[in-house]
Amino acid sequence: MRDLQPAIFWGGTGHAVVLNDFLAEAGYRLVALFDNDPAVVSPLEGIPLYHGRAGFDRWRAAHAVAGLHVAVAIGGARGCTRRTIGDDLVAAGLTPLTLVHPRAVVSASATMGEGCHVLAGAVLCAGAVFGRWCILNTAASVDHECRLGDGVHIGPGATVAGRVEIENDVFVGAGAVVLPRLRIGQGAIVGAGAVVTHDVPAGTIVAGNPAHYMRDVETDER
Repeated sequence: MRDLQPAIFWGGTGHAVVLNDFLAEAGYRLVALFDNDPAVVSPLEGIPLYHGRAGFDRWRAAHAVAGLHVAVAIGGARGCTRRTIGDDLVAAGLTPLTLVHPRAVVSASATMGEGCHVLAGAVLCAGAVFGRWCILNTAASVDHECRLGDGVHIGPGATVAGRVEIENDVFVGAGAVVLPRLRIGQGAIVGAGAVVTHDVPAGTIVAGNPAHYMRDVETDER
C-alpha cells in the first residue's frame, strides 16, 4: 500500500465529509479539521476538530507534520471566504489540494487553478478554465471553453453551457442551467433550479425560469 500524505481540511461540515470519502484514493490522509464556527464539532470519527486560527496555530505547534496539504471545505456562496482562508494557509506554508473524484470526467484540455474540487459524476469539458479555489459539485457540468474565476462554486446537478464567463466568487445553485455565451458577474448567486437566459450583474441574486433579479447580495452572504 502506498504511503498517504498528510492533509487538513478547513471547514468541518458537509463538504469535508464529501471530500474525505475519496481522499485516500487521491493519495492523502486527513489528520485534522478546522472551522471558524465554535459550535461545529467533527463529523468524522477519529478526526479532531479545532476552532479558528488560534486553534490551528496551537495544533501546528504541537504536531511536527512535514509536507502538510490543505483543502478548504467551505462551499456555497462563500467563495470570498474560501479564497481568503486558502490564501492565508498557503502563505503559512501549506500546499493546496486540487482534488478530482475518480468518477469525475475532466478533459485533458481543461485547466484548473490550485485548490479546486471536482466531485463524483461532474464533467469539466474541453478548453474550460477554472481559477483557484473552485468547486464543481456532484453531477454538475461545465461545458466547452467556459472561463471561471476564483472562488466559484457550481452546485450539484447544475449545467453551465459552452463559452460562459463566470467571475470570482459566484455561486450557481443546485440544478440551475446557464445558457451559452453569457456572463455571470462577480459575487452573484444563481438560485437552485434557475434557468439563466441573460447576463447576470455582479452582486445580485437571480432565480426562476427564466431567471430574474430578486435582490442584491448582502455582505454576510459572501
